[in-house]
Amino acid sequence: MSRTLVPVCSLVLSAAMLFGQTRAQRRYVSAPKNSTASVPAQEVDAALRVIHSNLGSKTDVYDSNGWFLEGPASNSGGSRIFIGLPFTPKSDAHITQMRAAIHYLQGDNQINLSIYSDADGIPGTLLAGPVTVTNLPNAGTCCTLAVGDISPLAVVAGKHYWLVADTPLTGTGSNFEGVWNDVARPLVPIAFEENSLTGAEWFSDDAYGLVAGAVLGTIP
Repeated sequence: MSRTLVPVCSLVLSAAMLFGQTRAQRRYVSAPKNSTASVPAQEVDAALRVIHSNLGSKTDVYDSNGWFLEGPASNSGGSRIFIGLPFTPKSDAHITQMRAAIHYLQGDNQINLSIYSDADGIPGTLLAGPVTVTNLPNAGTCCTLAVGDISPLAVVAGKHYWLVADTPLTGTGSNFEGVWNDVARPLVPIAFEENSLTGAEWFSDDAYGLVAGAVLGTIP
């Protein structure tokens, strides 16, 4: 089974051009499908309701393309790239589960999932998590998801939030390299946290390829 990812394009925020080569360069990558048969995504507990999701169904849950994720101790040499998926609940709800189409390449096989508030179009305050999810599926397979459970988190209809995937800054998990697979969508904003002259910062960018994920819970 090959885990080789082939870069197909690189996007850099317009504002990021001011920082030259000091910022980690995000990569949109394509993972060739391996011979492993597709398996359905994990079953959803009957008690849970979908608060937000862009996932497909059965064995067509997400695409094989996606955005590169890496921790600061990865082979890139100190840079890091974390990603945020924006969502807006249609009704007041309580989130109890996070789901993301994240695949493993190398390093420690784990990723952290969290929920953040919105701060003018980028992740703001940490609201829940991080939850460490281990034993992620290998790149090129489908359709297992990274699933993390949290204590009920109240969210408000019409308010913006973020599902974030990142790693610890040091220690176990900080050397993770992987990819957050996407779904086919028009140009949409997602968030990246990258190194810059002033340290790691979140930036929002329009991207052809919205990372695939969902938040579930209860809706009063």
